[in-house]
Amino acid sequence: MNEAIKISNLTKSYGTHAVLKGLNFCVQQGEIFGLLGINGAGKTTSLECIEGLRKYDSGNITINGIMGIQLQSASLPKYMKALEAVKLFAKWNKTSLDRATLDTLGIYELAKKPYYQLSTGQKRRLHLALALTRNPDILFLDEPTAGLDVEGQISLHEQIRQLKSIGKTIILSSHDMAEVENLCDRIAILSGGKIAFIGTVEQLVETIGKHYNITIQTDNGAEKYESENIGNFLLSLLVQYKEKGETITDIKIDRGSLEQHFIKIARGE
Repeated sequence: MNEAIKISNLTKSYGTHAVLKGLNFCVQQGEIFGLLGINGAGKTTSLECIEGLRKYDSGNITINGIMGIQLQSASLPKYMKALEAVKLFAKWNKTSLDRATLDTLGIYELAKKPYYQLSTGQKRRLHLALALTRNPDILFLDEPTAGLDVEGQISLHEQIRQLKSIGKTIILSSHDMAEVENLCDRIAILSGGKIAFIGTVEQLVETIGKHYNITIQTDNGAEKYESENIGNFLLSLLVQYKEKGETITDIKIDRGSLEQHFIKIARGE
């Protein structure tokens, strides 16, 4: 696959505080790439530098294609109607309206509705339509489903998959780990201004290792444990409960959620 975006030794500081410390990663054409990080990790600064919204100190950013950006929060004139906004953006970008895309996003249903009357989900769809007016090769989505109900999330996820199916490269920033797991081909986790991990979700789990969460329920309540050696550790637990004379009513074992794995990497654990 060819590279849609290549970041080399990107640095950015605010005064004496270094936010990006030599960032290096690539996004391949046609993939959904998740950029993740806890607050203060440098995720927002990274995206703004790549999008051209913020100046960086040093390094190189190579973009192979036209970009479209759906910001996490955006504002239009209160009484501007949805279709008016799309037509205005299309005129700015000297492009024609993609009626099939607008129909898929339900913009025609909102055509005469002023911006202030749109629900959160409807605004998200409109913002995505505006980002697509340039017919971009690369699409940035910053928390695209924040504030949406379950039905709205499912609908937008399907639209994102459809964009991928026609060859769009998508950079997704999200705090919703289920969303990341369902949509992203690869993810990168920022920690302390550098890439702490890059790869697939499966590779992330393997990187963390076989970390198990164990919950043992008895008549006295539930106790939680963690272990990397499930066999020996669970056997010793069972012996301890037997020696104490406690009756075990239920045992639950899981390898930890993607969110737990993400937090361990992001915090440098």
